[in-house]
Amino acid sequence: MACKSCRSDNQHKFGAEINIHFPGREGLDKPAVLVFPEVVVCFDCGVAQFTISEADLDRLAKGAAA
Repeated sequence: MACKSCRSDNQHKFGAEINIHFPGREGLDKPAVLVFPEVVVCFDCGVAQFTISEADLDRLAKGAAA
C-alpha cells in the first residue's frame, strides 16, 4: 500500500511500544495506556501510521470518559 501522505512505496513495518498519556492536569491522575502496535514508517516523508487494537481503544475510551 502506498503512503497516504506522499504516495511512496518506500515503507517498512516495525513493532512498537507506545505509552499514551491523557492530556491536561486531570490526565496526570490517570494511568497511561501502553500499546504494542505495528507501525508503518515511510522512508521518504517520515509519516508513521499505526492502528490501535479494539481492547486498547476501549481502555483509552474508558480512561478519557473517567
